[in-house]
This record gives sequence, C-alpha cells and structure tokens, in this order.
Amino acid sequence: MTKEAIELIKNNPDFQHLVKTRSKFAWTLTFVLLAVYYSFILTIAFDPQILGTPISQGSVISVGIPIGILIIIIAFILTGIYVNKANSEFDELTKKVKIELEKELEKGVK
Repeated sequence: MTKEAIELIKNNPDFQHLVKTRSKFAWTLTFVLLAVYYSFILTIAFDPQILGTPISQGSVISVGIPIGILIIIIAFILTGIYVNKANSEFDELTKKVKIELEKELEKGVK
C-alpha cells in the first residue's frame, strides 16, 4: 500500500467515522465487563459472606458460583453483541471506505 493510499484512507470521513464509532462501542463494552468483574472482585474483598452464602438450606453450592458463571456468560453475550455490530454496521462502513478508496486510486492512475 502506498503512502498516498494510506493518506486517502486516513482523510476519508467514513473511515474516521468507522474508527470513532468502533472505538467508542468497544470501550463501552469493555467498561461494562470491567464494572461487572470488579464488582464481583470487590464483593469478594470487602464482603465475602455475601458470595459465601449457600443457595439453599443444606446446599454446598454458594451464591458466588452462579454469579461467577453469570459473569462468564455476560462476557460471551458482550462478545456476541460486538460481533453482531461488527458484521453489520462496521463491515458496511469498511466496504464503503474500500469502494471509495478504489475509486480515488483509479482516478489517480488515469
């Protein structure tokens, strides 16, 4: 890829929109997962009795186990949300940028 092509991509408003939108979305999902995870960790650190409470009378399974499993499931769900958005909105923006770049490069060759 030439320097000219790189500059065309960087200066493309659709590319800038793609980068901004994708970054904002990825950081939002990251903060959601970190908030869930660190809430769990802080609960373990400052009030472990909550997570150590048995689910039911005589049960050996504590509340912390299903909550830990739920955190893993949340991570999969957030990944699915990202993949869904990437396969729809982000891929469309990427195709648009690619088509515009090809048109610009053809103009430069002619």
